[in-house]
This record gives sequence, structure tokens and C-alpha cells, in this order.
Amino acid sequence: MSAGLVKKPRLILFDLDGTLVDSVPDLAHCIDGMMTQIGRPAWGESRVREWVGNGVERLVKRALIGQLDGEPDTADYTQALPLFMDLYSRHNGQRSQLYPGVKSALEQLKSAGYTLACVTNKADQFTRPLLQALGVYDYFSLITSGNTLPRKKPDPLPLLHSAEHFGLSPAESLMVGDSSNDVKAARAAGFDIVCVPYGYNHGLDIRDSAPDAVIDSLEQLEGLFE
Repeated sequence: MSAGLVKKPRLILFDLDGTLVDSVPDLAHCIDGMMTQIGRPAWGESRVREWVGNGVERLVKRALIGQLDGEPDTADYTQALPLFMDLYSRHNGQRSQLYPGVKSALEQLKSAGYTLACVTNKADQFTRPLLQALGVYDYFSLITSGNTLPRKKPDPLPLLHSAEHFGLSPAESLMVGDSSNDVKAARAAGFDIVCVPYGYNHGLDIRDSAPDAVIDSLEQLEGLFE
């Protein structure tokens, strides 16, 4: 991909699940454990992979109904969610892996003087331990999780909050993500948006959401800048 596709930012915000980390192995393990505990069949990793990307509450609902959209029985959900949360608090980070090139890219960007921050819909109680378990926590000067603010992506608030924290404008800021939620949040916030094609976008091609650029590895990110 040629250089000059994105103006050089001062702040780079990274999504977590599907962008930095493949967290599906942990999530699937815990979803299947939850299903077993409520006496229902496990789904397996490939099925759970289709449902990830909108927070664990939505993931639990999808597992209960076996599809992306819809609402489960309230009593089922009330029973299942605490079981999942307990499992995930114990297993978070055990099976998850950084995607190839992530750590070297963060090291390169940090050394080059970019301010790096993480903006995720994952709850803070899971976000920080996961970043620490995978050895990338210290690269980020700010972490905004799904329960840090009243609204989360695709709302622009977490992105605008991050830029404001550093005294920077949206025009000086870049979002890096993997899903249509990231694109919608970035567009609404006035950020440029670069996406990776390997993450969690419910089986849809992220190019259809028209980000400013798509890169196969985060190691290619700096090469896009003007």
C-alpha cells in the first residue's frame, strides 16, 4: 500500500479485540463453559468467532440465541451472564495471542514519538489484565474501556475523550480498528481510520465500510503517513 494515504497523526488510538489481540480462544472457552453449566451444548471456537465484537454482554446474548441479532429469555440471560463473567475473569489472557507484528509495530511507533492509546468496548476489569498478560500494557498512555464513559463505540465519545485528554484535535488523531463500529466511531469523531482485515467484523469485508486505508499488518501503519 502506497505512502501518503493518511495524514501523519500525533495520537494513534488502537482497538483491542480483533486489532491487537485474537481473544476468541479465551472467549470461546468461557462461552462454552457457560453453556455447559446451564445444561446446553457448547458452540466451539469457530461459531463464537462470528459473534465477537460488541462487548461480552452482547456475546452472551448471541450464544444463548445462537445468532447475531435478537434477545434471549431474560431469565436465561440473568443466569448465564454471571457464569460467563466468573469464567472470563479467571481465564482472560490464558489463550489469547497478539496478532503477528503487533508488538514490533507498537515499539516502532512509540520510539518514533507517537502518543499511543487504547479504545475498546471491553470492560476495564478485562482490558487491563489482558494487555498486561500479553506484555503491551506499557505502550499505552491512556486506556479507555467500554465502561469508562457513559457511551462506547460506535459512539464517538471514547475517541473524542481520548484526544481531549492529550489536548489534541480530531484532525491530529488516528483510529486503528477492525470493525464497522470503529469506522463509524472515527467518522463521527472526525478521525482518520485505518483498518486491519483479519479481525472481528461478523464475516463482512471491512473494505465495505470504506476506511481510509486497510493494512495487513500493523507494521505497515507508519508507511501510510504523509
